[in-house]
Amino acid sequence: MAQTREGNHSQRVIRASEIGQYQYCARAWWLSSVKGVSSANIQELTQGEAAHRRHGRRVWAAGFLRTLAIVLAILAIAVILLAVLH
Repeated sequence: MAQTREGNHSQRVIRASEIGQYQYCARAWWLSSVKGVSSANIQELTQGEAAHRRHGRRVWAAGFLRTLAIVLAILAIAVILLAVLH
C-alpha cells in the first residue's frame, strides 16, 4: 500500500490498476488491498503479464515497421520524381 504523509494526515494513493480491479470485482479488491490476501492464481497472473509484454512488443514493432514503410515510400517517390525531372 503506497501512502504519503501530509502533516498529520495519511493519504493512500490509489492506482489505476486498483480502480480496474475494483470495477471488475470489488470483493477481490477489498481482499487484496484492505485485508492483504494474495491471489491464489499467481502462475496465471505471471503468464498473463508475460503475454501482455509480448503483445506490447509486437504492437511497438508493428508501429515502427509502419513508420519505416511510410518513410521508405516517401523516399521512393522522391527518387522517382528526381529521375523523371532530370
